[in-house]
Amino acid sequence: MIKLTFCLRRLPHLSREDFQRYWRETHAPLVAARSKTLGIVKYEQVHTGFDALNVGIQASRGGPEPYDGIAEIWFESEESMAIAGQNPGAAEAARDLLEDERKFIDLANSPLWFNRVHTIVS
Repeated sequence: MIKLTFCLRRLPHLSREDFQRYWRETHAPLVAARSKTLGIVKYEQVHTGFDALNVGIQASRGGPEPYDGIAEIWFESEESMAIAGQNPGAAEAARDLLEDERKFIDLANSPLWFNRVHTIVS
């Protein structure tokens, strides 16, 4: 499995609540509708919360402000990603998602990368 991890920061004009609502209620259905075309086998949203708890743990490590959320998108393999990229409509589906992301994500400050997961405790 290959996973795309996308650490999201919201656009400055959005509250965290508005950002997370849009992400969950508007963007998520767009991803779901395009998942087969793009070869996505799993999509999860991890929403930031628990602010009172976060303050203590961030302070204990000198950590930065948290992201507003993390998107995790799984693909079967690199090969399946390449095959999906050749699907009719794949480029259009990817463009649609990027166009929508520009409405709520501060893309310049939201790192993303492909990775392999090594489960240590399950």
